[in-house]
Amino acid sequence: MRPGQAIIDVGGGTSRLADGLLEAGLGPLSVLDLSARALERSQARLGKRADDITWINANITRWIPPQTYRFWHDRAVFHFLTRPQQRAAYVANLRAGLAPGGHVLIWTFADDGPEKCSGLPVQRCSPQALAAELDRHAPGILEPVSSERHDHVTPMGKVQRFQGSLFRRL
Repeated sequence: MRPGQAIIDVGGGTSRLADGLLEAGLGPLSVLDLSARALERSQARLGKRADDITWINANITRWIPPQTYRFWHDRAVFHFLTRPQQRAAYVANLRAGLAPGGHVLIWTFADDGPEKCSGLPVQRCSPQALAAELDRHAPGILEPVSSERHDHVTPMGKVQRFQGSLFRRL
């Protein structure tokens, strides 16, 4: 990534990714989250620097991207989309919002990760299953680049297995 290339953090809520991207001089930056409260917390934490971010309080399956982004980061939103029509709407917005040659990094619970998060059911994915699901809704649009596993330890000491898959828009 280079300065001047648009970035969106989907599900960014109270994440500190925006802080790091601002520190690195990257962006323009947008943060989208379903929770207005989470966005407000990040804005308060960032103070005046929050003015350098476009804050979007929306449901990703109903939001229409107003521009294209060079990098789309999904902070474990996709795995909450358990119905095919939700995933189809997400991928339609991804297709509309990701610039050709741009990259998308999607974090989901791994195929051996939790079946629920905060009491809600999730769609667990292997990198191959995620790639197949994206290709089902937008054939030939995304090329897998890499994937990695991550074991996240919760404040309660439980291990949650995630996988992150990076794709390039063709």
